[in-house]
Amino acid sequence: MDDQAPVYTVDDLHSSHVDRTLRELQRMVKEHEHALHKLRLKPTPSFPGASQEAKEKASADAIANAYRAVANDQPLLPSHGSVLPALLALRKTHRTISESKEYAKSHNASLDKAKRQLDREKADLEDQKALQTALEKRINALRHGLETTRSKTAEEIAREKLDELRQEKRDYDRQTSKLLKAFKKFIDDHLGVMLAAEELGGPVVGDLMEIDSEELGAGFNTQGKPKKAKANADEDSRQRRIDDIWGPADGQQGRKGKRAERDESDAAGAELQELTEKLLNSLTQAEGDTSAIYVEIPKETAASRFLVRSKVAQFHPKDATKLRLVDFGREIDD
Repeated sequence: MDDQAPVYTVDDLHSSHVDRTLRELQRMVKEHEHALHKLRLKPTPSFPGASQEAKEKASADAIANAYRAVANDQPLLPSHGSVLPALLALRKTHRTISESKEYAKSHNASLDKAKRQLDREKADLEDQKALQTALEKRINALRHGLETTRSKTAEEIAREKLDELRQEKRDYDRQTSKLLKAFKKFIDDHLGVMLAAEELGGPVVGDLMEIDSEELGAGFNTQGKPKKAKANADEDSRQRRIDDIWGPADGQQGRKGKRAERDESDAAGAELQELTEKLLNSLTQAEGDTSAIYVEIPKETAASRFLVRSKVAQFHPKDATKLRLVDFGREIDD
């Protein structure tokens, strides 16, 4: 049976190349060490009777001869199949990659800072463009108005101004009505039930978003947690509690007579709407009189606390039974 030739893997070939290269480098190191040893054994030439110029010339000749010998020698190149070039290239590549990573890491902070600065500059540019557009429109409108005014009489100008004011009033009334409807819908859908929960000893408005009517009917414990609803709750007792806390509904006196039943959410929402309406009316009717813009409230309720927490209203600094709206546009108007 014929002997089969040995099969070498890629790892075996690589290991053999590395071993051969290592032996070659060790041989070259030994040759250089041997040559260095021979040079050290040679006595240093001396020129006892030579002049300084002759010594310098001899030293220069020795250096020149050494350079010629080095130039004529064959360069120390690795043998064919050596992995030394690949190892040198790998080391150079690894060093380049490491330096590139360090450079990129050191410039990440400056790059982020430059990006933020660029974003700010872009935002400022957009603001300037918008401001320029608005100013140009305003200038054109003023020019057009000035040209139109010159060609009209005083009566025509006054009549047009009055028409503009009436149109603005209609627009304001329409927007006010739209806002009041949206406000009422928000109270009916979301805010009323949370106000009722706070008034009944439950969580503050905004702490608990999902509250149903049964939880309001059962009430809350001393920790503000909903009580367990009873199977057969007394609806009359519930209505009496609503009347005691929020008062009877409009046009009704207590529980006497038939009337449409209301729950805690309806009562709390109606209280907030009524309080908001009083505050708006007092602010518009005060005509600058700071003492007339306050509304007297019989007691502090969840509705009044909510308006104060929302920074929509504020109590009188010396009387907690008086409440007023915050006049947001006063400083601008002044």
